[in-house]
Amino acid sequence: MDRKRILEEGLLEKYLLHELTVREQFAVEKALQEDAELQSRFEMLEADFERMAFENAIIPNTRVKESLKTRVESEHTKQSNNWPLFAAASIALIFLSTSFWLFTNWQDAQKNLDTIQNQTTDLQKRLNLLEEKTASTETQLNVINNVNTIPFLLKGNAKLPDAHAVAYVNHEDKLVMVNPKGLPELSDDQTYQMWSDVNGEMINMGLLSPNEELLALQYINNAESLNITIEPAGGSEHPTVENLISNVML
Repeated sequence: MDRKRILEEGLLEKYLLHELTVREQFAVEKALQEDAELQSRFEMLEADFERMAFENAIIPNTRVKESLKTRVESEHTKQSNNWPLFAAASIALIFLSTSFWLFTNWQDAQKNLDTIQNQTTDLQKRLNLLEEKTASTETQLNVINNVNTIPFLLKGNAKLPDAHAVAYVNHEDKLVMVNPKGLPELSDDQTYQMWSDVNGEMINMGLLSPNEELLALQYINNAESLNITIEPAGGSEHPTVENLISNVML
């Protein structure tokens, strides 16, 4: 059983509450022995449970004890022969009061535990997303910084003179990354689309969004040029030549 599963399924919390099967308990204990970081998280969680118990502890009101004592003594004076009955009733009352207090605090502790578990799960999801984003960014940087990667600047023509984008092409690894941040925003019913020219035929490479830092597009073998057109939202099967806004020879 690995650390990811233990954290995502909240098995550490369930272990502390004795809610695991014998097999799951053994697996968690084995993982704690082998994983120092997991053991550290477990100790922190255990400390949180202990702190939460102390913070929610309630000392019974002393007036309850005094009131019960006075009542028992009074009844004992009136009916000394019935002392065992009154004593038993008093003990039962104390027991019921204590049980109710314990049950209420247990419910509060359970709610706090659920909150902690939900926060832990949410934090783990955000951590996973961050790790995925970091890995993706590292991959993109590796492509850009590769010695076999060639950058191409696509400047806007008369239709969009201020437009520009940068394409990074690696023929060795057959990769294409494009930074479209320099393209102006379009209306919701339009999009940018990139094409490769192969022997006079325009082949779709993918859509471009000015809101993205870097986009991975399809690499086309034997491409002679890269071209950007404005197309209807969702893209087109064939380029709208009159809407060509930029191109560069490879």
